[in-house]
Amino acid sequence: MWEGLSVDSASPSYKGRRYPVEVISHCVWLYFRFPLSLREVEELMLQRGVLVSHETVRRWCAKFGQAYANGLRRRRLRPGDKWHLDEVFVEINGEWKYLWRAVDVDGTVLDILVQNRRDTAAARRFLCRLLKRTGAVPRVVVTDKLHSYGAAHREVMPSVEHRCHKGLNNRAEKSHQPTRQRERVMKGFRSVGGAQRFLSAFSGISPHFRPRRHLMTTTQHRAEMTVRFAIWEQVTGVTSRPAAA
Repeated sequence: MWEGLSVDSASPSYKGRRYPVEVISHCVWLYFRFPLSLREVEELMLQRGVLVSHETVRRWCAKFGQAYANGLRRRRLRPGDKWHLDEVFVEINGEWKYLWRAVDVDGTVLDILVQNRRDTAAARRFLCRLLKRTGAVPRVVVTDKLHSYGAAHREVMPSVEHRCHKGLNNRAEKSHQPTRQRERVMKGFRSVGGAQRFLSAFSGISPHFRPRRHLMTTTQHRAEMTVRFAIWEQVTGVTSRPAAA
């Protein structure tokens, strides 16, 4: 699932930062990994003797969150050849928008996009963006019964098999659950741009620390998490420790 643990030359720059990279990356990890508010991250760091304000944590998450997510995505192998697409309502500043999401057969989030509609034009835009960002073409695309998918599919990827059935798309629907949890903690999103920025980083960082636990023994899970933490340290620029075999 993951490429080798070689040093990542694209690690973000921390030039001019008063806090060490270990503190910055740990705060970003706490915020995107767990359903915590910025003030709760501030409190957890205070318990460890680190004085940092929630506003500073917010700026770190805005500046480094997407860079970390991009680094993790670069380390992943090519996505599986079966993609699941789904869209859900999301309330932003009192208005209903649509959150489009694509995951592969392993549950890895391929892309997310917040849009005003869920018509054919919106589906086409999401499919084109998805192909461009992944640089891959799937063997099968699975969606629910929204007719917009069929029309967009015939225009964008007519050679790809399209399976349309609500019961087949549980993997994509389940991938929305962490987002719903964070949405409740954050008491909703204030703008479309803010939602897109947060969810783009969140969908790259949070799943990295959520392996398919039900398919692993305890020993396998610990070994997998050791590897994933080592990758996180390399992506964020923290001195890496040897990963478990």
